[in-house]
Amino acid sequence: MTVVAVLGGPGAPGATSSALALLLSWPLRPGRRVLLVECDPDGGAVLAGALEGRVEAVYGLRNLAVADRRGLLAETLWEQLLDVSPQGTGERLLLPGLTDPAQAPGLAYTWEPLVEALHALEPQGYDVLLDLGRSGANGPMAVLPRRADVVAATVRTTLRGLSAARPRIAALREDLDAHGTGSDGLGLLLVAEGPYPESEVSRQFRLPVLGALTHAPRTARVLSDGGDTTDRRFIRSELMRTARTTADRIQGLAAARRRRLGGPQPQPQPQQQPVQPPPVQQQPVQSVQPALPPQQVQAPQPVPPFVAGPVAGPAYPQQPQQPQQPAYQQQPYQQQQFQQQFPPQGAGQFTGEWPIRVEAPQISYAAPHIAPPAVPQPPAPAPFPGQAGPDGADGEEVWRAR
Repeated sequence: MTVVAVLGGPGAPGATSSALALLLSWPLRPGRRVLLVECDPDGGAVLAGALEGRVEAVYGLRNLAVADRRGLLAETLWEQLLDVSPQGTGERLLLPGLTDPAQAPGLAYTWEPLVEALHALEPQGYDVLLDLGRSGANGPMAVLPRRADVVAATVRTTLRGLSAARPRIAALREDLDAHGTGSDGLGLLLVAEGPYPESEVSRQFRLPVLGALTHAPRTARVLSDGGDTTDRRFIRSELMRTARTTADRIQGLAAARRRRLGGPQPQPQPQQQPVQPPPVQQQPVQSVQPALPPQQVQAPQPVPPFVAGPVAGPAYPQQPQQPQQPAYQQQPYQQQQFQQQFPPQGAGQFTGEWPIRVEAPQISYAAPHIAPPAVPQPPAPAPFPGQAGPDGADGEEVWRAR
């Protein structure tokens, strides 16, 4: 199995489009398959780009973080794959990336188990492509290029692209030499947009050129924004022809590097002679009872290499169902309401006497009305002279009478 990490950089050099071109043009022998994993921490672009939103964002890398905490990473990996083969044969698979960059910190402890799970696909004949994006070689994700067989740094052959890629490639070379298996697997994947030739770029960076993809914006738009990948003009385009040449070079470099490192070779297991168990003397049975048939132990079924379809929801524990009471034992609603209102005495047994319902006295909390005491009123003053009194007499007459 070959694990290839495709690394981008500033200025959008086209790492995702290059990885998709390699996925569709990867040479496959009978029984071989290729898998592309979107590991870009800034978020995946294939679902909304090349697939044009035809697949819901329920599949992807974000589901593996929860599965890893539950110890189900290897099983859940197959449930998240999508078949992007033009003929639908399941030979070219895709693991969609993150839908939100905020999900990347949750995968900090999942990258290393994910690499182990991808390397475990070697007996099944899988080649793996890793799309690292522009920042996928730093931090916890640095284990991905360190464990890869080949690291392809995507660079545009323009002055801006070459100057931006120089310090990043230098830091990556030092990291692979110090913590990886060496920088001899590091190479350049050029996008021939500028005037600088391959030989000059290889000499300046002191790295081999793994391939030079043709700068064809119209054809590359099918990989970035969607289109018909089964079109004969797309398959025979200059971009896809250079991508097939690049794939051949990458496989040759990976094979040479594995021979140099001396990878583990599968060894045939020695055949073991069956051990005959000693004869067992049968004891007489005292009591004859029907013996239960022994449970047949089933061998674990292999996980299918590709599962396409809707994602099965989580299995929630079912609540135990209460046994349904027969119709003749069901109490009518009025009787249940009466028993709730008047519970019987003596642990649910009828004593022969109906309970007497005592009405509670009505208590009024309103203050009683208290009549005010009678206060004597002063006599009415005498009217002024010239004014009539209450009885019609003149005020002056009353004043003179006093």
